[in-house]
Amino acid sequence: MTSRTLDAVNKQIQAEFQSAYIYLAMSGRFEDMKMSGAANWMRIQWQEETAHAMKLFDHLIRRGQAPVLETLDAPTVSFESALDAFEQVLAHEQHVTKLIHELYEVAIEEKDYALQTLMHWYIDEQVEEEENAEAIIDSLRLAGESGQGLFLVDRELGQRAPEEEEE
Repeated sequence: MTSRTLDAVNKQIQAEFQSAYIYLAMSGRFEDMKMSGAANWMRIQWQEETAHAMKLFDHLIRRGQAPVLETLDAPTVSFESALDAFEQVLAHEQHVTKLIHELYEVAIEEKDYALQTLMHWYIDEQVEEEENAEAIIDSLRLAGESGQGLFLVDRELGQRAPEEEEE
């Protein structure tokens, strides 16, 4: 593994942990808004992002490299509605998709075939992440900003349970 690849993977580990931190903060904001279903969804997203970071962390260890953890920034969470929050989620996931594509490009340029194989999983995962955020945004737009529709969407978000991550 080249130093360029190692640096790029460490950067992605930091980005995944930063994402987890953002989602945990969003969970807290939803709790404050008395939207326990959306808070649950964000907490599970926090767990998923942490698992994504650990998958890369473990990849480095398996390849004889020591992961380097960087400082996380305090997340700035500012939204007044569930729709606004999930639009922020979609924008954030689109940003993460860009980072994943950049890491895949490094793996190709450095001829790191093991990392390329791993990155296929992340590329597929990002398609799912963006698709999920878009579906929630669609539901929230249909439901409206308050009332029974929003209540039902929040209740549906509360049904989300952690999934088993595939290797």
